[in-house]
Amino acid sequence: MSDTASSFQKDFLTPDPSLAPGSVHAGFEVLSATPVPEVSGTIYVMRHQASGARAMWIACADNNKSFAIAFKTPPADDTGVFHIIEHSVLCGSDDYPVKEPFVHLLKTSMQTFLNALTFSDKTMYPVASTNTADLENLMGVYLDAVLHPAIYQRPRIFQQEGWHYELSEDGSTLSRNGVVLNEMRGALSDPDETLYLEIQRALFPDTPYHYESGGTPEAIPTLTYQGFIDAHARHYTLANSYTIFYGDMDIDRELAFVDKRFQNAADRQAGAPNPLPAQAPLRANDKSFSMATTPDNASVGLAYVIKNPTRQRTLAVDVLLDALCGSNEAPLKRRVLDEGLANDFQYALVDDVLQPHVVFELKGAREGAAQHFRSLVEKYCSQLSKEGIPKEKLSASLAQAEFNLREGDYGYYPTGVALSMRAMSSWLYDDERPFDYLRYEDALSQLKDGLDKGYFERLLSELVPESDHTALVELVASDKENGGSDTRELAEKLAAMSPEERKRISDDVLALRSEQEAPDKPEDLAKLPTLGVADILEPKAEPQPARPEAPLPCIAHELDTHKIDYVYHYFDIRRVGAAELPYVGILLDLLGKLDTKLHTASELDTLIEQNLGGLSFFCETYGDDDDLSSARPALVVSASALSENVEALATIPQEVWGKTLYFDLDRIHDILMQRKVAMEQDFITSGHAAALARATSCFSAAALVSNKIAGIDYYLFLKKLLANWNYRKTVLPDILCNLADRIFTADEVTVSFTGSAEDRERFWAAGGTLGLEEQGHNVCEHRLEMPSCEVKREGFAIPSDVSYVVRASAPVDIDKGNLGTWAVASSALSLDYLWNRVRVKGGAYGVGFRVSVDGLRRFWSFRDPGVSSTLASYDQASAWLGGWQPTDDELTGYIVSSVASIDAPVKPRQLARRQDIDLFNNRALDWRNTMREQVLSVSAADVRALAPAIAPGASPEAVCVFGPKAALDASDANLEVTELVGKE
Repeated sequence: MSDTASSFQKDFLTPDPSLAPGSVHAGFEVLSATPVPEVSGTIYVMRHQASGARAMWIACADNNKSFAIAFKTPPADDTGVFHIIEHSVLCGSDDYPVKEPFVHLLKTSMQTFLNALTFSDKTMYPVASTNTADLENLMGVYLDAVLHPAIYQRPRIFQQEGWHYELSEDGSTLSRNGVVLNEMRGALSDPDETLYLEIQRALFPDTPYHYESGGTPEAIPTLTYQGFIDAHARHYTLANSYTIFYGDMDIDRELAFVDKRFQNAADRQAGAPNPLPAQAPLRANDKSFSMATTPDNASVGLAYVIKNPTRQRTLAVDVLLDALCGSNEAPLKRRVLDEGLANDFQYALVDDVLQPHVVFELKGAREGAAQHFRSLVEKYCSQLSKEGIPKEKLSASLAQAEFNLREGDYGYYPTGVALSMRAMSSWLYDDERPFDYLRYEDALSQLKDGLDKGYFERLLSELVPESDHTALVELVASDKENGGSDTRELAEKLAAMSPEERKRISDDVLALRSEQEAPDKPEDLAKLPTLGVADILEPKAEPQPARPEAPLPCIAHELDTHKIDYVYHYFDIRRVGAAELPYVGILLDLLGKLDTKLHTASELDTLIEQNLGGLSFFCETYGDDDDLSSARPALVVSASALSENVEALATIPQEVWGKTLYFDLDRIHDILMQRKVAMEQDFITSGHAAALARATSCFSAAALVSNKIAGIDYYLFLKKLLANWNYRKTVLPDILCNLADRIFTADEVTVSFTGSAEDRERFWAAGGTLGLEEQGHNVCEHRLEMPSCEVKREGFAIPSDVSYVVRASAPVDIDKGNLGTWAVASSALSLDYLWNRVRVKGGAYGVGFRVSVDGLRRFWSFRDPGVSSTLASYDQASAWLGGWQPTDDELTGYIVSSVASIDAPVKPRQLARRQDIDLFNNRALDWRNTMREQVLSVSAADVRALAPAIAPGASPEAVCVFGPKAALDASDANLEVTELVGKE
């Protein structure tokens, strides 16, 4: 079937007779064909007869097709060898002997997903595309990468992606660099990641889960090239592989495509892969370790392994945990918070491993909390298992789980990629359970039946108080500087080196740089698969929203949402003064978590979970793309529900915004402290996002408003508020009540409804004016006036071993009307110049350049060992772009990939939101088509003409860096440094 053909004629839920069990297709024998309503299709399980490779096709009507190949890769140490292999195999192969075929695909394909992922016991290589030829291009490159990688001929790939030594120019300092090394420096700067690693070590001391599969910064440098090669040879074999196809495809054609590559796979006779045994039950001794972080990151983890982890049982545990700990009002979380052991209490269910387990975590743990935590949890869980868990909580959590499973919102991941990953949660450990985690209807039915039969109480008793497999680990916050021991160790190593050893390091780095900088041979580049402009299909017309008659201004999106309704209430908040904006942030953090006039906080929490798929509150600020001084902030109330619960969409949100009581100051303090801790965690793990938002606020009034409500300024306000809580808490209720009165009014709201017209009519019939009055009693005119934006060069010190480096600049005249040209230029800068300078040579885990619709140009890096060197690379980008001379094929590739990003499929909810945002930003309906047409007609000269816009000094520039204080102080970036986390 062609990519343009419809698949409506196919009944994917009826197994294809030609794919009956026992039939053979291109060397693959069909083992089973099972209709699975949960995926609206049939799942075929197969085995490659010649090699023993496992295969699966999730056959359904989705045209966003995907392919994945995975390998079982349990680690035997902390060197991160499989993580380094994941990076390295994508750096060239036998059929595609270029340095970066992965990057080439990003530049040239129509992919809707392209990545590779290292898990604790497996490595996956998934791709997705709506175009069959493109998908096969991706499959071909990935299969050659994993089966015939260039790592056997080019040892310096290991040095680049793994680790190597470097000497400073004057020879006085020795350091280590490498992409994975720097990634893990950043990852293990996250207290949660480090705590979880230590919990795994305690729970599974005799299994591969004892080790960090990503690698630890201490162990990665012990990995040798020979050990790296040996690990690949033993694990990347077809007998150790799992291949998953997804979507509406000609499966015989794709099986033949894969079989051809499988037939040519190398047999390296390297030995057996690492085993993956189960851990015998144990009650580990309590463990404590210290980490350089702030007191708010002191934490305690308490873990329990699930016995007999069937799909039903793990789903039941998920429901149980939500009922007990899913909100501040859930009974176990409330009990722990009331005990005052920590700032927050969270939980995690880890169910994609051989032995699924539960982790309870105290965040911001008080001194001595660890000694009481286990006793408190186990005693209270024992009490609940005997006296009964509140049925309304269990029922609500079960309803929430059912909604989430039916909605299937996987965020960043296309459905096929997400389902492929979920399938591995059972298939990796049991060939007889290839798709357990894709089914849920029977399990839900049995769990509903067990609500009144003590099922969940028995489960809780077995999981916690009766557990024979558990561990407790405490993370103690230390004020020592990050990286101190590593610096000392390297200094000692350098002092002990002979002149010959030092020269060898310098020579190795020179050789590595030479290889990195050498251009690929034209004849090798010609071997890479490509698409042409002719392969780009005409874009599908988007259904446009309507403006129906309704009690309040309404935007209607009549889209096929599979009987789920989504509603967004956009409240204009320009009646709020600039000084009050941080209090809007407080309001957003509290709504839905406090008592109302009709329900206690606990009752409200249950009511929401029973009837809604979700209810959230956030702020967005809109503006005019050609006027950075414009700012129209909105408080957005988002809710969703199954079609049969549409009336709840009209009643529950209005109770929250109209009847919340703001007088429980102890509960408010708990909520705000949790928010503060969560923001600090985000600064450490996603500092690039915070830095981008901060730098943008130096030019855009809309971004400045958002910064006051949810960014750095809000964090600093919140921190000060909590530090002076006893003095400031008494006025807070009146401030919040007054704000709510001014914000939640009928004359300042627009309601966006996504779903059927019938459901929309039922929504308005039930809701009327949603409890909103035409004017509140304290209404005033729009009075929001923001101060002028101020260009800054800022550094924010965080407890991390890596940095996030951002440079932003204001629009110039050349930007106007060039958004499509900038799309191509952004790809070229990100995937060519910056990738090679900052990632390949500099060792940063991520880097990029983007131009926003309003013309702001922003460079960013992620988990970056450099600051000054990265900023220097940004400064030199203009010269590179001005001399850009792509071949015709290269330019065509950038055009194809840029158009593909514009045409990328989105789900109905995402489309509706995108259209709402465009509407509030006063964008023309066809602005994306205009940009698309410009991309299709762009020339290399057009791109080069943009170079002056990013030259240093071409327009005002803001710099924002999140990173360790020592790195900020040592840079020559002239930063105003603020110790963001942990200081008042």
